[in-house]
Amino acid sequence: MVRVIHTGDTHLGYRQYHSGTRAADFQAAFDQVVDAAITMEVDAVIHAGDLFHDRRPDIDALVGAIGSLERLAAAAIPFLAIVGNHEARHDTQWLDLLARLGLAERLGPTPRHLGELAVYGLDHRSRDLAGAVGACEPTDAPRRALVAHGLFSPFAHAQVETTALLEAAPIDLDVLLLGDNHVPGIETVEGVWVTYCGSTERVSASEVAPRGYNVVTTDPDVEIHRRTIETRPFAFIEVPLASGEGLERVTEVVASHPVADAVVVVELTGAGSPVAPAAIEEVAEAAGALLTRVVDRRALSERPTSTEPVTFADPDAAVDAALAQRELSAQTAAIDGVIRDGTVPDTTVRERVSRMLSEDDADGGS
Repeated sequence: MVRVIHTGDTHLGYRQYHSGTRAADFQAAFDQVVDAAITMEVDAVIHAGDLFHDRRPDIDALVGAIGSLERLAAAAIPFLAIVGNHEARHDTQWLDLLARLGLAERLGPTPRHLGELAVYGLDHRSRDLAGAVGACEPTDAPRRALVAHGLFSPFAHAQVETTALLEAAPIDLDVLLLGDNHVPGIETVEGVWVTYCGSTERVSASEVAPRGYNVVTTDPDVEIHRRTIETRPFAFIEVPLASGEGLERVTEVVASHPVADAVVVVELTGAGSPVAPAAIEEVAEAAGALLTRVVDRRALSERPTSTEPVTFADPDAAVDAALAQRELSAQTAAIDGVIRDGTVPDTTVRERVSRMLSEDDADGGS
């Protein structure tokens, strides 16, 4: 039997609401996953992308990640991972640095064998997913898993058709271990398990369900079990205001909820008098809240409704769609291609664009 932890979207270094305490919360959540891995003596921790929240994580995030991975290494538990969209760089990835330190392994088209389980990896990408999965090398392992980062069907906001991905794979897969969608879920597509582990901390106030990770076993069939972790509470407080009601009513409703050490999200609905968000923040923080955010639905309802499509994981696709509506010069289109070409190192983008502009000036271009 092989037993692994499937985690992802840990977003280390995220100073949510500009709070250093929240950044520490994200690290603490990841540490709980590491603790569980060591206690359970799993065969590996598999991370499905977005270990870091930013492609330029600060030193505290790096130190925290290294400390957690050192504990896994000391317990002889491999950390197998792919690159997510938040942390992806044009040149060397942070995951490569962690691998050179002996603390991680970057998954790819060559199978990483864990006993009877072969694990493949597919970094986040906006184009040619089928071509990428088509590069997976054959294996004789009885069980095969693909780790990927993106929004896959049949889950919400899907941008990738899972059936097409499975058809493009030159190997028969038993399970897809996914990251990017922060809502955990388990489905089957053509007999293949497809699962999101969800984020380990709340990256947005919309992530109401408890946070956690998956435990995946082969015994001999693939089984997936959800485990939750303890994270800082979010207090979601709706305050419907009747005509003439204001801060006094908000104070009364907030006082009826446990808010100590919580991130408090107050949502104002109904009619009522104008209430300054700062006044509501003072009320909640006086009751012991870590921090408070106010959403006034009465104001939001007056805003025009956008007809623009929403994308979640693929900014390149959104940019392509926007550029398609505009007539760009050949030079502008070429520069855009250089800037967004994932194969061009960050350190050379400025040089290449400057050279293109200089060549255009020499040719008399504008």
